[in-house]
Amino acid sequence: MARARSGARGTGVGAPGTGVGAPGERSGGPGAGSGGSGGPEAGVRRRTPLTGGGPVAVEPRGRRHCAECRTGPLALLVMADGAPHCLDCADLGHLVYLPRGDTALTRRAREGSSLSVVVVRRNARRRRYERQGVLVEEAALALAEQRCLADAEARARRRARDAVRRAEQDVRFTAAFAEELRRLFPGCPEDRARAVAEHASVRGSGRVGRSAAGRALDPGAVTAALRAAVRHVDTEYDALLMSGVPRAEARRRVSPTVEVRLDSWRRTQDTAP
Repeated sequence: MARARSGARGTGVGAPGTGVGAPGERSGGPGAGSGGSGGPEAGVRRRTPLTGGGPVAVEPRGRRHCAECRTGPLALLVMADGAPHCLDCADLGHLVYLPRGDTALTRRAREGSSLSVVVVRRNARRRRYERQGVLVEEAALALAEQRCLADAEARARRRARDAVRRAEQDVRFTAAFAEELRRLFPGCPEDRARAVAEHASVRGSGRVGRSAAGRALDPGAVTAALRAAVRHVDTEYDALLMSGVPRAEARRRVSPTVEVRLDSWRRTQDTAP
């Protein structure tokens, strides 16, 4: 179980009551940013769903130095009184860094640590902060590692059972989605309805079948899944996109064809012309 000691003077974390979570880092030389909080991290608030309201340390994007001891560049920093501070100056040099990745280990280490600090890094492309790990007391981390080793086999068996259960749930949901699609569009071929349902209902895909409306088998969501499938399979939509036509314009062009196909499938195969 990997751990990384973070007590070196080149890092910084936040202490409770020191304005943690409102970093305002800017790149620069020693002491850069020590007099202001208008940098890219200025919007991070102390209480957010990401941190649960606790202390926050930030992995800076530029070269930052501690405003108090001038040590740097900092691997982690916390903003206090509008300036970046290192770990030692925040009186938190006893904490160790636990990277993200092991949910059970992180949860147990935080439970056993009287103080823990969430470590985040800004994703410029997504314009948000993402959790990278936590800083916890070393004794709490050691105990958490022992507990995780002791029940690792049991947790592995539980994960296997959960995977089987989720797979069974997915099979039932896909079948229900296909059945609802055939109810709304009785003229749609059975194999086509099944293929649309399988595509739309993939767990973790973010597709319409996994939305709240899709899981509730809302007619609008089911229709949207079929409409998307017809657009890609039965029209020139993909070719238009490849030729550089904007998505909205490409959808407009193929919309009549899509709606004609959907209207024909709303009738039963026996009554279809």
